[in-house]
Amino acid sequence: MRTRPVGIQAGAAIALAVGASCVLLAAVAGRTDVLDAVLTPPRPVGWMLGLACGLAGLWLLLRGADRVAGTSRPADLIRAIRVCFLAVAAFAASAGWFLGSPVPIVAGLIIGGVDVLETTFLLTVTAARR
Repeated sequence: MRTRPVGIQAGAAIALAVGASCVLLAAVAGRTDVLDAVLTPPRPVGWMLGLACGLAGLWLLLRGADRVAGTSRPADLIRAIRVCFLAVAAFAASAGWFLGSPVPIVAGLIIGGVDVLETTFLLTVTAARR
């Protein structure tokens, strides 16, 4: 039986924590006005945040497409699709900041958080079956 290095288990735990915290942050964002300054900043700041998220989304999408084209292993394909879904989350947040609406930003947090949780569980299950 092969044993995995501790780093992989720690990485999975960190990914699960990040995904869960994104989903929790999205849930808290709807219940409090504390995050209002981040979700609806002044217009120029929102445009800069939107541009940064749009560029990050484009970079993630290109990176995910390269990964999909360059591999045939299932675990690598799962990771590549994860990067593509993170691009969708970045595009949603970008749209929210450009529109001045917190709804797409929170949706982006949920998309990113659920994607990280889901793919981390999937990768953990596939690693355990080997």
